[in-house]
Amino acid sequence: MSEETKNESAAGKYLTFALAQEEYGVPVLKVREIIKMMDITGVPQVPSHVKGVINLRGKVIPIVDLRLKFNLPVEDSTERTCIIVVEVELQARRVMLGMVVDYVSEVLNISSDEIEPMPDFGERLDTEYMQGVAKVKGTVKLLLDLDKVLSTDTVFARAA
Repeated sequence: MSEETKNESAAGKYLTFALAQEEYGVPVLKVREIIKMMDITGVPQVPSHVKGVINLRGKVIPIVDLRLKFNLPVEDSTERTCIIVVEVELQARRVMLGMVVDYVSEVLNISSDEIEPMPDFGERLDTEYMQGVAKVKGTVKLLLDLDKVLSTDTVFARAA
């Protein structure tokens, strides 16, 4: 797929949120709800970024801490810390997962001309999970491909 076609397919509405002073965006169509932080039940033998599970109205939802997933410094939760519940495609089936984020910012309509491909950081860095970089209102927002960020091999693979 050409970069231009990829940018056009990435255009749309994004829910933006913060992690460690950086702004990220996820497609609104993947977001099911935003909930305040709640007690998370730990699960043994999972990687450290998988915080555990929550019971959300009778449904068990796995929770991933994106700070840990992206190797960002750990900070205590604040009153703005929340969980974004998303629906992703994992191994040809739809799964609900929660992502712990510092806070939710806003919903933005991002056009294809505001999106650039991820810069090349060399072969050693994997940026496959990024859809691109959006330049909006003088700021940069990293657009995430949730199916890749939260794929089962990266979420549930045992920590090496």
